[in-house]
Formats: sequence, structure tokens, C-alpha cells
Amino acid sequence: MTEIQYWIWLSRIEKLGSIKLQRLLEKYKTPENIWKAKEEDLLQIEGIGKGIVKQILNNEYRINLGRYEKYMKENNIELIHIYDKYYPQELNKIYDKPIILYVKGNKEILNQFKLAIIGCREHTKYGEIVAKRLSYEIAKNKIVTVSGLAKGIDSISHTETLRANGKTIAIIGSGIDNIYPAENTKLADEIIKKGGVIVSEYVIGTKPQKMNFPARNRIISGLSNGVVVIEAKKKSGTMITVDFALEQGKEVFAVPRKYIKQKFRRNK
Repeated sequence: MTEIQYWIWLSRIEKLGSIKLQRLLEKYKTPENIWKAKEEDLLQIEGIGKGIVKQILNNEYRINLGRYEKYMKENNIELIHIYDKYYPQELNKIYDKPIILYVKGNKEILNQFKLAIIGCREHTKYGEIVAKRLSYEIAKNKIVTVSGLAKGIDSISHTETLRANGKTIAIIGSGIDNIYPAENTKLADEIIKKGGVIVSEYVIGTKPQKMNFPARNRIISGLSNGVVVIEAKKKSGTMITVDFALEQGKEVFAVPRKYIKQKFRRNK
């Protein structure tokens, strides 16, 4: 067993969320020590019940770890854990920080100054115009952009950052080997090629599931120094990200629709 295989093992365990994993590491310090822990000792940890202990001790999660590591090496996928020097310091400040991140691309930019640019999948023409201008200008000013690689505003943000020769970070809600939506696979490749990075807290092989995306959104806001909202419906993933940002003490910026709209009209 290599050190990375112990971390991969932890990330495979279903229902072992970041808070429970933090508590385990507080007691055992390393994944290897958790691997070797006895059932009676694990049950002494707050929030770790019999169901979780059963999964921690489940042999299904302990096999084929070498295959994961081999696949990652062959596909230039790295694992960054909470003790790693490349672990984003902004994430260290949030309560439910991801303990393990899978990354593909330029991990150096994870600790640079970053702004998240988020908004609707079904955006208006006005939203598209604003997203293009803001993303381009932010990137031109050497600020790294962050978004979720979704359709709509996310894709515009990443694309315009690349057009400005900037760096962008895409946080996804599936394994790095399962880019979602599939139509953005080419965009993901372009992000990596031009010095950006794709990030996921989900182990290789994880399919995009509905429940993964709200959790992904806490990373978008947590990783960033501020969040720029282009357009959002009242009940949407964008507003979930805003809620996370406010809880995390991040600055949230919103486009003042009426004023900007009038300004665009005058400039026609």
C-alpha cells in the first residue's frame, strides 16, 4: 500500500462526509491509522455510528486501489489532501472543507487570488453579454476565475477567461474521468491545455449525481476570494452557492441589472 492508496480508499467510502472524516483524522492523524483502527475504537468518535464503521471496515472499498493509482498516473490526475502543500488555503477556512481533492492540470493556481463567476444555465442574452465582458476583463487583470463547468454562464466564464489568455478553475460534481455535461469535455481539455485545472472531491469513476452538485457548490465559493453572480433564479444552484458564500464570509457581488441594461442601451 502506498500513501496515496490510503487516501483513495478514504475517498471511496460512501456517506463518509468531510466533517466525519475531519474527526477521524483528528484522532488517527493519517489514513493508514484509520485503516488499521478497531471497530470498538472507531465507535468512540463523535458522529461515527455503526453504519459508518461498517463501511470503513468493508473490504469492498479496500480492493483494487492500485488500479485507481495506475489510472491516475496514466491520465495525469493527482490527489491533493488536507496536509498537502498545494491544498487551497481558502478552503482551509471553511467548516465543511473537502479533505481530498482530485485535480488535473495546473495545481499551482489553486492558491492564487480567485473570483468565482456563476449564473444560470438558461441565461438571457443580457446575461451572456455581461458574463462575457466581466469574465474577459477579470482574466485580463490576472485574476483566476472559478466556475462549475456547467452549461450557460459557467461555460461562458471559462471560455472567456481562456480567450483573455487567463487561468480558470472548473469544479465538477463527478469524477474527473466523467466530465459533465459531456459536451464540455473539449472545454475541460482546453482549460487544462491553457494552464487551468479541473477539480473534484469525488473519486475516479463517480457518475454525476444530483446530490453531488450542491456539495460541489460549497467548494466553488470556498475556494474563491469572492463570488460574482451574473444571473440567478430564486431557487437555483447559483443561489445555493451564494448561501454557502455568505456562510463562509465571502464577498458576494451581483450585477445591478437595470443600471447596466440602460448603460448597454446607451452604448448601442
